[in-house]
Amino acid sequence: MNREKSTRLFDEAKQYFPGGVNSPVRAFKSVSGPPLFIQKGEGPRITDVDGNTFIDFCCSWGPLILGHNNPIVREAVFKTAMNGLTFGTPTHHGNDIGKFIVDRHRYIDKLRFVSSGTEAVMSALRLARGATGKSKIVKFEGCYHGHVDSLLVKAGSGLITFGTGSSAGVPEAHAKDTLVLQLNDLAAVEQAFQLHGEDIAAVIIEPIPANNGLLLQCKEYLLGLRHLCTQYGVLLIFDEVISGFRVGFEGAAGYYDIQPDILTFGKIIGGGMPVGAYAASRELMSHIAPEGPVYQAGTLSANPVAMSAGLATLEILAEPEFYQEMERRTLLFVNILRSHIESKGYEMSIQTIGSIFWLAFTKDRILRSDQIDPASMEHFKVLHHLLLENGVYLGPSGYEVGFVSAAHDDCTLTDAAETICVCLDKVFQAA
Repeated sequence: MNREKSTRLFDEAKQYFPGGVNSPVRAFKSVSGPPLFIQKGEGPRITDVDGNTFIDFCCSWGPLILGHNNPIVREAVFKTAMNGLTFGTPTHHGNDIGKFIVDRHRYIDKLRFVSSGTEAVMSALRLARGATGKSKIVKFEGCYHGHVDSLLVKAGSGLITFGTGSSAGVPEAHAKDTLVLQLNDLAAVEQAFQLHGEDIAAVIIEPIPANNGLLLQCKEYLLGLRHLCTQYGVLLIFDEVISGFRVGFEGAAGYYDIQPDILTFGKIIGGGMPVGAYAASRELMSHIAPEGPVYQAGTLSANPVAMSAGLATLEILAEPEFYQEMERRTLLFVNILRSHIESKGYEMSIQTIGSIFWLAFTKDRILRSDQIDPASMEHFKVLHHLLLENGVYLGPSGYEVGFVSAAHDDCTLTDAAETICVCLDKVFQAA
């Protein structure tokens, strides 16, 4: 595969950006070769600057649930942009999408738009602390919530331990306000509440953990979290930046029928534009300025172009049977892979929910991040290279999930699955 132009552009980019990229995983450090510089996308495919075309299962890391360059979304963006890109004032576009979401989401009364998932989480934490008057947060190893200082932490040495910074530049004082627990362990959560409950403002979790593999939790565990949070007076935050509008219009909250106290959104809610949001009950949201004392603001929040892209996307997602059809297509794709893996006896499995999937090089069900064998990522590195050579694009890390979009029709998915099967044969033959 020719990567001449991508290689040249990457070398140039290193002069301007740290590592040549504006988000670390894009640098292809976990796989082989220089990163691809993409020229265009159409439907389920992307084309790079060297003219190579790929069936894309990264979908810009999840936002493009309708595929690339959807004509309805594109037209909405163009129509709105004709009148200006941003004004720093309210517009009817914000009202339109706000009403559309609130009217169709049983678990929220009000929301506030921001410009990214990270900003949504940061604001949700401030809301939780401001509303409760408490400072500590509980998070879980393997769940990623953006590059917020107090959440960019990893577990310490004990069962219940305050986090330690997993990035330079995270003050120890911030990390010490965060308790890090393992997933799938309600006893540890209750013990943490017993020890620190008077100081804990909130528990934050990806109800569908999809940033460090696809660590699907059972409904009983999530219900247990809800029960414990209610019992101890701790707010429960569902980080639905990935799962929101992906596994259903009401996200994981609706999928599992669990009422969190605060939800955060991103990715799909912007239809391909940089948008995030946080949402809660009317009572909790009344703490946000200008109604209440919890301050949060943003120059480009709810800008009309982003609101139009988001609304155009959500209107399609709200159509009858949209999510059932997405799941059917995803299972068509996944089941071809599963049948091949089973017939060959490969040490491998595929986790899936809704239109999300993850290739794991183990037959064991993985519930926690510490169950992932780092050595298995060597298999993914080989697979990723082979797939690029054969026209299939996965995100450039074995810890990342894949996404199916509405633009992936049955024929495209079958072709991609058959290609992956051939490449898997080569991976295991070389092992």
